[in-house]
Amino acid sequence: MFLHTVHFWLKSDLTPAQRADFLAGCRGLGESQHVAGLRVGVPAGTDREVVDNSWDVQLVVEFADRGMHDAYQSADDPEHMGFVKAFKTFWTRVLIYDSVEA
Repeated sequence: MFLHTVHFWLKSDLTPAQRADFLAGCRGLGESQHVAGLRVGVPAGTDREVVDNSWDVQLVVEFADRGMHDAYQSADDPEHMGFVKAFKTFWTRVLIYDSVEA
């Protein structure tokens, strides 16, 4: 299993409709033939010193292996490339954590 965890900081001037479109776009990434599972979340608001709540949307994408992740990242994945093209102007920052099972 290969996990691709993406944190997005969205532009502050997005309308509620634009934010809803962004969330729908994130969920649509689950339609990619390369994706084994997908979760879209927002900060839980946990008030602890070690918790970072500064991001707006978290995307956790599960792949069967590194090869499926790499195919998802390629220009041949219409869902992923369509998402980036449609929404790249919506965020100010993206931070990605990729991991494999230990």
